[in-house]
Amino acid sequence: MARFNGPRGKICRRLGFQAFESPKFASPTKNYPPGQHGPSYRRRLSEYGLQLKEKQKMKYLYGILEKQFRNYFKKANLKKGITGHNLVVMLESRLDNTVYRLGFARTRRQAR
Repeated sequence: MARFNGPRGKICRRLGFQAFESPKFASPTKNYPPGQHGPSYRRRLSEYGLQLKEKQKMKYLYGILEKQFRNYFKKANLKKGITGHNLVVMLESRLDNTVYRLGFARTRRQAR
């Protein structure tokens, strides 16, 4: 089972959102994105950029990679109803998320 092993603090700063449950990443010390152009270059996101950011939030929140997320989206799209709602239902019903929601693990990474 693959998972993201990169810098989690950098991801939280990029998304402006606590994507990982660890209290270490609760409030970023810097309120701008990481990287060379982070502090100085702020531009409004396009519609595509906003959608991509929301997708990345979901991916990092549930701890799945792109291909697996794409497969979940395809399955959710085939079901009747609203695709976004179906996708969230499918991600919430994963075993690791259920273990996390029941309180047996402090984080989704620990539940995995």
